Amino acid sequence: MKVTLISHTKDCEKIVASAAKLCYSSKKIKNLQSDLTCEKTKKFINMLSELEHESPIEHVSFTFGIEGVSRSLLAQITRHRIASFSVQSQRYVSEEKLFSYVIPPEIKNSPEASAEFKKSMVQCKKSYNKLLRILKDVHIKKLTSEERIEEKKSEIEIQKLAQKYAIEDARFVLPNAAVTKMICTFNARSLKNFFSRRLCNRAQWEIRKLAILMLKEVLKIAPNLFSRVGPSCVFSFCKEGSMTCSNASKVREFFKKLMSDHASQETTEKKLQFF
Repeated sequence: MKVTLISHTKDCEKIVASAAKLCYSSKKIKNLQSDLTCEKTKKFINMLSELEHESPIEHVSFTFGIEGVSRSLLAQITRHRIASFSVQSQRYVSEEKLFSYVIPPEIKNSPEASAEFKKSMVQCKKSYNKLLRILKDVHIKKLTSEERIEEKKSEIEIQKLAQKYAIEDARFVLPNAAVTKMICTFNARSLKNFFSRRLCNRAQWEIRKLAILMLKEVLKIAPNLFSRVGPSCVFSFCKEGSMTCSNASKVREFFKKLMSDHASQETTEKKLQFF
């Protein structure tokens, strides 16, 4: 799995602070940032967090490049509807040579389960490739038998079109484990909501791992904006009810260390820049 922060709103924390300041200021918009120091920016963002006044943080967004994740994860992440997704298409991109897959840790750690899983993946690829060949031949015959002279295509065009039609249907045999990649964009409010749901121990392992990697990326850009993110148990109590993981203390310790490690790294980088 690989996560890259491709783009983000410039001066994102300052923009959020400006939007918050506007709500309580008589100043003209062009003058809102005139006295917004780093300390004042941090103060405004902390105030928003304490008041749970979240609309100002919608003004900034973050775009991620995500690779090496499964189609199973894709079905989960697109449930976060206030976000934009562009995903590698199985309809247009052939898996004939590219086919790869994600192995869940529990399967990977069991030799017997791992062997059975890999055997299944090999069979999926064989079936996919066989379907491609069969369907491509079917479509070539259909396309070459068409008698509409005005739409007559060259042999190369027929081959390409037949391949495209074959891919459309052959993909139905591909598993949830099949690897995909995407570019997605969240505004900060939606992203914080994503973190609150997917950083929880109750989240499925793959999307939780993704959420952790995404959090590490945005902390480099907007540490104040995302200083208070995590599952509900980190800040108050577990909201999972009877479905709780019963490990709130360990979860709190994990996020405490994650934030501490980031703060230490940030301090080190500032010292290096100074010298």
